[in-house]
Amino acid sequence: MRPGIHPASRLVVFRDRAADALFLTRSTADAAKTIVWEDGTTYPLIDVEISSAGHPFYTGTARVVDTAGRIERFERRYGRTATPRG
Repeated sequence: MRPGIHPASRLVVFRDRAADALFLTRSTADAAKTIVWEDGTTYPLIDVEISSAGHPFYTGTARVVDTAGRIERFERRYGRTATPRG
């Protein structure tokens, strides 16, 4: 890597406001707030709206959308336009 062209990477705490979860990781993002971590060290704090801790896909609470009714309604209106393969 060429020196002087990359932003400084440092440890930062991300707080998921929806799930009330904290993550300590490396980032180049700037933060105005700080927080004292479990080890007693003060780190920059960045609030995020959603993360893997609260996202429905990662938590297993995602809903399956039934599209069969929509497809049948489309076929009733416009008919089947493609011939089945086989």
